[in-house]
Amino acid sequence: MDKNTIAGFVLIALVLFGFAWWQQPSAEQVAQQRAEFVKDSVAAARKAQNAKLAAAKQAQQKAAAAADTTALFHSALNGKGQDITLKNSKVELTLNTKGGVVSKAVIRNYVGHDIAVKDGSKDRKDVTLFSGNDQSLNFMLAGKNTNIETKDLVFIPSNVTDTTVTLTAVAGPGRTLTLNYVLGRDYLLHASLQAEGMSGLFAPDCNQMDVSWQERCRQQERGFTFENRYATLTYRKHGGSTDYLSETAEKEETTEDAMDWVAFKNQFFSAVMIARDNFAAGAKLKSTPLDKESHYLKHYEASMKTGFDPTGRRPSEFEFYFGPNDFRLLQSVEKESRFGKDLDMQRLVYLGWPLFRIINRWFTLYVFDWLSKVFPMGVVLILITLLLKLITYPMVKKSYMSSAKMRVLKPKLDEATRQFNKPEDQMQKQQAMMQKYAEYGVSPLSGCLPMLIQMPIWIAMFNFVPNAIQLRGQSFLWMDDLSTYDPIISWGHNLWLVGDHLSLTCILFCGANLLYSWFTMQQQKDQMVGQQADQMKMMQWMMFAMPLFFFFMFNDYSSGLNFYYFVSLFFSAAIMWTLRKTTDDEKLLRILEAKRKEKKNNPNQKAGGLFARMQALQEMQQKQQEELRHRKEELNNKKKGL
Repeated sequence: MDKNTIAGFVLIALVLFGFAWWQQPSAEQVAQQRAEFVKDSVAAARKAQNAKLAAAKQAQQKAAAAADTTALFHSALNGKGQDITLKNSKVELTLNTKGGVVSKAVIRNYVGHDIAVKDGSKDRKDVTLFSGNDQSLNFMLAGKNTNIETKDLVFIPSNVTDTTVTLTAVAGPGRTLTLNYVLGRDYLLHASLQAEGMSGLFAPDCNQMDVSWQERCRQQERGFTFENRYATLTYRKHGGSTDYLSETAEKEETTEDAMDWVAFKNQFFSAVMIARDNFAAGAKLKSTPLDKESHYLKHYEASMKTGFDPTGRRPSEFEFYFGPNDFRLLQSVEKESRFGKDLDMQRLVYLGWPLFRIINRWFTLYVFDWLSKVFPMGVVLILITLLLKLITYPMVKKSYMSSAKMRVLKPKLDEATRQFNKPEDQMQKQQAMMQKYAEYGVSPLSGCLPMLIQMPIWIAMFNFVPNAIQLRGQSFLWMDDLSTYDPIISWGHNLWLVGDHLSLTCILFCGANLLYSWFTMQQQKDQMVGQQADQMKMMQWMMFAMPLFFFFMFNDYSSGLNFYYFVSLFFSAAIMWTLRKTTDDEKLLRILEAKRKEKKNNPNQKAGGLFARMQALQEMQQKQQEELRHRKEELNNKKKGL
């Protein structure tokens, strides 16, 4: 190591030591830092001490609150619950004095399925909507020092009859919390909650109480997937519309409007809670789907607030509906209610979107009610199908005759469009075809509108049949229950897309769909011209694939719905076959030729309506294409000139 290197290291060391000495704090700064450290340590110690004191105070308050509650409801907190039954010819409700609410609801005269036994050998004559821990209801009153929760109290029963009971929890001398129940003649249970002599326990501005309601919704029908589609937590906004949470996924919602009622609904039965003073905005509603193996559909939760008078002058009143989702019956509940509200509870029977609901509400329901008084349900479905076919027959015939006219004109269309076979000539080809149709007074669009008119009827019935409780438990031919699937083969595990069974009515429906598609393809095939026939081959494969798609979709659907579609498609195919056999093509062509001569003798007569607008649109498109072609030619000529 030479002298220069050593000198360099020495200089670096001197610089480092000098910088460190220069940066060191002064005596005043060191003293200030020590003072700040001591101050922070003391503050941290005080904060920890305050936290301990707060926790101790909170624990002391909780203990005091528990002591207050124990002191108020000493006997009510230490008693033993017992069951009390209210019943009429329609429903049997069991109330437990521990909590003072309904713990079991049995709906009479509807077959209760034992889901664990697939052959139905252990079915019951009544439906158990819920029992035991399936449902819980708690009213919580927020006091000055403690919260009073009805789920912790044991009530003393009095005035017990088959339809009435009074449940009283004694808080102390002259202090009681009372629940009164009155069961109506059908499915409606009236309830009231009233505090007496307890106004001093609540804050002066106390005017609400909390309601916590939960239920594990039981699987009542054999088709879990199908039933689950129609099981929803449904609620009605005060003075407004009815809404529901998602039926397919977990959903939690905080309401923005006050509610008249909340319903825990499955496909055919519901538990509904109605509040006289409404449930306040800001209620928290939640629906959680459950596994198929549990034999429960969903877990419903509702946390709400409603009116409460701590002085006891005005009780908090509720009504409970434990019953079937029957449209006419739910309409009558509004008349039996004591609250005088527009409850609109028939909305629990889903009839589809507005257009389809109108069809079902003002047509299907009336026809269904009328026919079901005379005929069994399977025959009712057939008769409704025939009635709808009779109503739509003029439109179907018009659609068919439009296709038949295009079929007999096909040779003339081929001749008129022979020279337009290039891809760039397709517009001229379409115009030539439209011109030929105009000569013979034929509109290719006239067959579309009747089919579009029939489609809403199909969709309306798709919404109506699965929600018609009248089909539940009704047998017809080989079908034991029109409200669920009819298996011809079953196995013990689920196959992807298929499930654990094969439904006979689904197979018949898909077969009828295949037959109808074949008739439709033959009809359209006879009227295709040029490239349309090639395009039709792809459409043909798609139409033949639809029955297979419907099989995977409808195998788990109700036999009543599949049977309706089977009968409908069968009659549609029969009508189409009959029209084809009874149509004289030569006579039809002569009629068209006569119309062509008539139009030729009246050159001023022009086509009108949608056909004329379509023709004008095509002419405008042709003109635009010609202008575009001219511009391209001019641009190319300019480029060549340059």
